[in-house]
Amino acid sequence: MPPLRLLAICLAASLLTLTSGFADVRQSPVLRVRGMIESINGDLLIVKKTDGHNVTMKMTPSAAITGVEEIAMSDIAPGAYIGVTSVADAQGNQKATEVHLFPNSLRGAGEGTRPWDTAPNSSMTNGGLDKMVEGNDGRMLTVKYRGGEKQIVVTPETAVVKLVPGKRSDLREGAKIVAATVRTADGALETSRVSVGLNGLTPPM
Repeated sequence: MPPLRLLAICLAASLLTLTSGFADVRQSPVLRVRGMIESINGDLLIVKKTDGHNVTMKMTPSAAITGVEEIAMSDIAPGAYIGVTSVADAQGNQKATEVHLFPNSLRGAGEGTRPWDTAPNSSMTNGGLDKMVEGNDGRMLTVKYRGGEKQIVVTPETAVVKLVPGKRSDLREGAKIVAATVRTADGALETSRVSVGLNGLTPPM
């Protein structure tokens, strides 16, 4: 076989392997890990999950750290960009388990509604707060997003928080976190996004 043709075949095989690796990374499902930091060593976190089991994850060098602070529903005004975790009851009515206020810099992040994993029949809806009406069961929020809207009831039991810039030093033993992780090719957990509760707060998302 001529050397140039052999070289071309080798290069093609290398590119196929490389792009296949990228495809695998893109298709890796996001696994949310919720729990308390047991220990931290550089980029390695050992987290005790809410089910009591420990997992080890590695943070990417550019991992985004977001702080989560408790606020009141009265701190959120119509026009704000929010995320709401809600659970549908037997009649299909949406009850909020948590509401989080995004900073303006994250307006538009994750816009829309999708299934969530905090409870059966739960969903996450990100969008603009169109209006908020007092009712017998609580406050009825109308959250609008591209292509639709959702009405969700906020009760006195609903956790309300805001997202603020975080830093690596906020990740310490005993801190409660929610981390978006993926499995790498060797089966390890890696995270590029960690939300950490400040002042002892457990992120409700």
